[in-house]
Amino acid sequence: MRIGIYGGNVRRGKPLASLVDEIAEKEEQGFSSYWTPQVGTFDALTMLALAGQQTSRIELGTAVVPSYPRHPSALAQQAATVNALCGGRLVLGVGPSHAPGIEALGLAYDRPALHMREYVTVLKALGDEGRVNFQGETYQVRTGFACPDASPFKVVVSALAPLMLKAAGEVADGTVTWMVGKNTIANHTAPRIAKAAADAGRESPSVIAALPVCVHDDKAQATARAVQIFAGYGQLPNYRRQLDAEGIDQAGEIAVVGNEDEVTTELQGYFDAGATEVIASIYPAGDDSRGSFARTTALLQALAGG
Repeated sequence: MRIGIYGGNVRRGKPLASLVDEIAEKEEQGFSSYWTPQVGTFDALTMLALAGQQTSRIELGTAVVPSYPRHPSALAQQAATVNALCGGRLVLGVGPSHAPGIEALGLAYDRPALHMREYVTVLKALGDEGRVNFQGETYQVRTGFACPDASPFKVVVSALAPLMLKAAGEVADGTVTWMVGKNTIANHTAPRIAKAAADAGRESPSVIAALPVCVHDDKAQATARAVQIFAGYGQLPNYRRQLDAEGIDQAGEIAVVGNEDEVTTELQGYFDAGATEVIASIYPAGDDSRGSFARTTALLQALAGG
């Protein structure tokens, strides 16, 4: 199985630089990739650039950088720099984020599918060739840069709805999902993006599924903990639609929980559904939080071949 880690949490009392050590540790443990979100803490790409200097094999991804606040030219130049420092191991995850957060910045959350199609078109041109001349409805960009040691970087989109998946298949390298179940991936996500890519004459896209994972003998307890941790996601319309499609009430119920055999079977189900990689957001449950976290990590490491 291709297993990555969805991390980015700095442990209480630890310095920011400790996250670089964590990423290096995950490389040594054999994980295929390490992903961090761009949220209200540190700058994700800056952190990955630092981690790139301390690692040599593990892919480094963002899941995801919100697009509306950053012009695609500025993000492309930053990503090209990070990719050069990572030796070509960056996977740039981008997405429109959610209306409340974008509008709180004084920006319009307008026509997200068209926005992402044009945004990624500019990103890919600059990442692949270092220049772009694009005249669209939302972006008109004619510019370029020459980053030393630059090489093309992969771009994946947080595509959930049909129009977004179509755009991701046609102009990006794949999708990275969150709060999406295996039935939805099998019947909606994977076939839609694969068809869009094939119709556009592009290579088969990546379908990267980010999931909360907890190895624990008491499934009910582990699920209840996930419901507590991830409750807020069920209030966001983009995620709510995916949860409803899966027949899930509380967002935390999407979590993959159970003993080692049960979690292995559930994760295999995602690959059978069309996921090309699973990135695990490990969370603890029960009285022994450290033991729970270590047990989950050990299973995922074994599945990753580490």
